Amino acid sequence: MKFISHIKVALIFSPVLLVAESTAAFPAHATSQQIKAYAQQIADHFCNIRTMTGDFVQFGPRGETAEGAFYMERPGKIRFIYKNSPIRVISDGQSIAINNRKLNTWSLYQLQQTPMKLLLSDHIDVSEHNLLEFRQESSAITFVIVDNSIGKLKIRMIFDPKTFKLRQWTIIDQQNLETTIQLINTRTGVAFANGMFDIDYQRIGMKRKNR
Repeated sequence: MKFISHIKVALIFSPVLLVAESTAAFPAHATSQQIKAYAQQIADHFCNIRTMTGDFVQFGPRGETAEGAFYMERPGKIRFIYKNSPIRVISDGQSIAINNRKLNTWSLYQLQQTPMKLLLSDHIDVSEHNLLEFRQESSAITFVIVDNSIGKLKIRMIFDPKTFKLRQWTIIDQQNLETTIQLINTRTGVAFANGMFDIDYQRIGMKRKNR
């Protein structure tokens, strides 16, 4: 999975770039602190969404594409099911598991060591040290954040400028390779069946033991 495969790379921290077009919602002459406060407001709006589901299209750094459905529940839980693929990705709030059902293989990562930690947390800190870039245009609001505790990977998030609805996110590694998840037909406030985000650790452990 491309959006997890670069979790151990680092990137160079750079000063925050702040750009705002003149709009009714946010004036171009806003100060740096005002822009950061506005970005925090958008992040808080996103974090207040406790559950969400919909379709997605994934764009890899070498032009590869995939699509499927996703299910998200805060804090820390998400499930990706890929169309016409045996791959599924599950986060249960502690670990992220990548399962190839055809090959019956599993890969486990600690959620806190991946950039998904930021997207799935109860709070996204858009502070001076985390916000690298903020851009408001008539068609979208974009900001880039970094969390040095997970190896300095960057995440670019794009929101609707009127509703603050998340449209897509992009993970950028230290080689500037980008993997984008574009969200489609999203719904919020949904209830999921029991077991939606369960990872079968016993099965994974038995398979590793029998290698």
